[in-house]
Amino acid sequence: MNRIEERFARLKKDGQKGFIVYIGAGDPDLETTRRLALVFDQIGVDVLELGVPFSDPLADGLVNQLAAQRGLESGTTPASVLQTVATIRRESQIPIVLYVYFNLLHRRGLAQFVSDAAAAGVDGLLVLDLPPEESGDYEALMARAGLSAIYLIAPTTPESRVELIVRRGSGFIYYVSREGVTGMQQSVSETIGPMTAQIRAHTGLPIAVGFGISTPEQARLVARNADAIVVGSAIVNQIAEHGRSADLPERVAQFTGALLKAAKEK
Repeated sequence: MNRIEERFARLKKDGQKGFIVYIGAGDPDLETTRRLALVFDQIGVDVLELGVPFSDPLADGLVNQLAAQRGLESGTTPASVLQTVATIRRESQIPIVLYVYFNLLHRRGLAQFVSDAAAAGVDGLLVLDLPPEESGDYEALMARAGLSAIYLIAPTTPESRVELIVRRGSGFIYYVSREGVTGMQQSVSETIGPMTAQIRAHTGLPIAVGFGISTPEQARLVARNADAIVVGSAIVNQIAEHGRSADLPERVAQFTGALLKAAKEK
């Protein structure tokens, strides 16, 4: 088992829900990304998703688009993200997933990217625009490298395709709780309960639910049906507001901690 699988096995044994954080790598710089990763580990975040900056992030709303832009402006590249992961690994074993667009893997060479990611200490890839039907030997390469191939399921995904996707995925399934792009929302989608039940009928993989969770109350509600929740834009927005503050990691940790506590309430 890799770190993701180990963490979810431990959460299941302890009867706890998982808490996953997404941030844009290199926003506002990679040293801050490293510091944030260590703080997230300290407060009990279960998995860290690092968005690899890309010029055309079609799945992302404005908050995360701007984070990607700031990452590019700080000079962040896929290679430097992997270097930062390797640096994090000297101090932390927090499970790390790269949230990435396929063009970046293709440009490096798929096999080389997977190999480099594993060597750096990455535990899984969530390739936003790679459907399993077009993945070629991606899953075999990932399995040989010991990495989780994480796939998305949307509210509009028909059940026949849900069955296909969960059969091809590993680590956990990411259920996108809303149609459209990432971003903070005022309310929790009513489809979460029925869709997570439908997904569970076809797999024993943990189900992480994200897109739109931004308050402790929303975290608490979503955690009722999910094995883990994912919070991204709300935390990225904190980084945008306080990005140049000397105490940024502490500010973000305080905000994140309230959401984490709510998600894990029994």
